Amino acid sequence: MAGVRLQDVAELAGVSMKTVSNVVHEYPHVSDRMRERVQKAIDELGYRPNLLGRRLATGRTGLLALAFADVTLPYFAELARRVSDVAEEQGYRVLLEQTDATLEGERAAVSGIEAGMVDGMIFQPSVMSSAELAQTRSSLPMVILGEGAAPLSIDRVMIDNIAAAREATAHLLSLGRRRIAFAGHEPERLSRTSELRIAGYQSALEDAGITPDPDLLIPSNAISPVDGAAAIGAALDAGLRIDAIMCRDDLAAIGALRALQERGLRVPEDVAITGWDNTLMTAVTFPSITTVAPDLTALATQAIAMLVERIDGLGSMGRHVLVDHRLVTRESAPAA
Repeated sequence: MAGVRLQDVAELAGVSMKTVSNVVHEYPHVSDRMRERVQKAIDELGYRPNLLGRRLATGRTGLLALAFADVTLPYFAELARRVSDVAEEQGYRVLLEQTDATLEGERAAVSGIEAGMVDGMIFQPSVMSSAELAQTRSSLPMVILGEGAAPLSIDRVMIDNIAAAREATAHLLSLGRRRIAFAGHEPERLSRTSELRIAGYQSALEDAGITPDPDLLIPSNAISPVDGAAAIGAALDAGLRIDAIMCRDDLAAIGALRALQERGLRVPEDVAITGWDNTLMTAVTFPSITTVAPDLTALATQAIAMLVERIDGLGSMGRHVLVDHRLVTRESAPAA
């Protein structure tokens, strides 16, 4: 209902405006019976608190921002759901901010006018430097996700990408594969994510006595199944010999399935595949995809907990926390 006022809720509930305000601001001394009475009136009228008024009264809006590159990527969509669920348990709602992985977009997300509407931000940067992040909106509580820039002054939560990539590659080696490609790295400027995953991939090869071959690094122009299929298909058509592909992400792995099947190569008999992120679709592709699974629930829980501590006034140096991951083995690279 448009234009519903605090006074309207108070009149319907038969209480004072102060009582309604206490319920809205979640003051603990309100009785359960009174809280239920006021909440019933709020629900009936469709009342929504004025964020500016709430900020003036409490210093907080009850909103958090979650900023990342692209809301259409399955990993980020699933991450956003986990963060939203955990935030709701803590009494917060989440606003999504898409940065398009551009410097302009990331600067806008961190220092734009929207930041004044939130109590804190969870941010997965792609291009901003640590120095710029440290200097920008130092008063805004923030937690960084992932492998991008993270100043020592800002909390960060991530998985161990090197260890996870080493584990995925070692799994392929355990299946007897020796010509293992790495698919999906950027052709011009490697992201920190790709750097770490390639490092783990190469480390596992070296541990097995195999010299990493730069010809087995297959670049892709974008994070998408179409680009992944095109890149892998072009490499195969140029004569690249492989018996396994470790893909930087699940979308590249789905593209790899397409490229291999179009050329009559069987998965996993001829070429085994691993993906990364354990997005929902990997369980239902044919064949299903073995993939690295970050613990998204732990990541979201840890990030929200650290952010709430910052909002509540914690002033220590930044804390960098690793959460668990696991390798989910499926048909594209089954257990040995």
